[in-house]
Amino acid sequence: MARQRSETMDGVMKRWELRRPGRANLELASVAIPTPAAGEALVRVSAVSLNYREKLFLDGAGYSDVPWPFVPTSDMVGEVVATGGGVTRFKVGERVLAAFNADWVDGPVPRVNGSVRSLGGSLPGVLSEYVAMPESWLVAAPRTLDDVRASTLPCAGLTAWTALVELGGVRPGQTVVTQGTGGVSLFAVQFASALGARVIVTSGDEEKLARAKKLGAAHGIHRRQTPDWEKAVVELTGGRGADHILEMVGGDNLARSVSALAPGGRVTLIGVLDGFDMRFPVVPLFQTQGVIQGVLVGNRRGLENFVRAVDALRLEPVVDATYALREFPKALEHLDRGPFGKVVVRVRE
Repeated sequence: MARQRSETMDGVMKRWELRRPGRANLELASVAIPTPAAGEALVRVSAVSLNYREKLFLDGAGYSDVPWPFVPTSDMVGEVVATGGGVTRFKVGERVLAAFNADWVDGPVPRVNGSVRSLGGSLPGVLSEYVAMPESWLVAAPRTLDDVRASTLPCAGLTAWTALVELGGVRPGQTVVTQGTGGVSLFAVQFASALGARVIVTSGDEEKLARAKKLGAAHGIHRRQTPDWEKAVVELTGGRGADHILEMVGGDNLARSVSALAPGGRVTLIGVLDGFDMRFPVVPLFQTQGVIQGVLVGNRRGLENFVRAVDALRLEPVVDATYALREFPKALEHLDRGPFGKVVVRVRE
């Protein structure tokens, strides 16, 4: 099949990259626009959303096996502007999202050298005006969202969806606890409440708790005023505990999550704000026959399911701020401050 093009791709583009570790070494470089190979699509990127993971990589904790120069970020939406030979899943002009875990289409997590490959990690990232990638790494963008909001789905949105729906099987009447007011937590608030679950949010900010309630949360617990928040969860549920808890902090906080579980409940490990080492007493887990589940964002089929749900539920992702491509360092500073929802870089103005 001959390569399709909707416009001339000759020339250069802008992308953010590192040639050595450290946020201070970020450079907005000019490079050649890539040409899609057989089986690839060339995507003109419209918007890129940021995740806490970006901080781990750019601040030096995430470099183990990354391609150099390193291009950061994983979540993007854009338009297919050219295709290589043999491409059948997408046509020029279609809007697409990039799947976070590039090779994981469906089923259990593949174990390739101990992990799956991800964009902006073991694979080049997407903070670029154009990206070329295999068509199998792409999914159709939601019809009901603009580019800024659509860009937030592939990592944070899919993580919450995988935890609560794909693996957790959340049902009406169940109780969900989510910690903080970042992207994953607010996605959980929105679609879990839309599916009939009662959501409890913990946060150290009273204003953010109030905003979370407007999005559908039934209760908010101020974790600084109520450091033993697990006891408050048990009290709010009439002594039963929570069916689903999204563990966003890690470290010793996992002990509180385990203590707040309902019989047969599930703690999903997502965040590592307090480090990758987590500790908890086992007796409460024995008593509830609870489950601790690790989540690695999700697979392409899960993202496709999530996109359909977003369209059906008319879900509106929460975006705290947007920045121009040249303002990426400022966007990172906003991420440092702890946004309410997502921070997005507009690649196309």
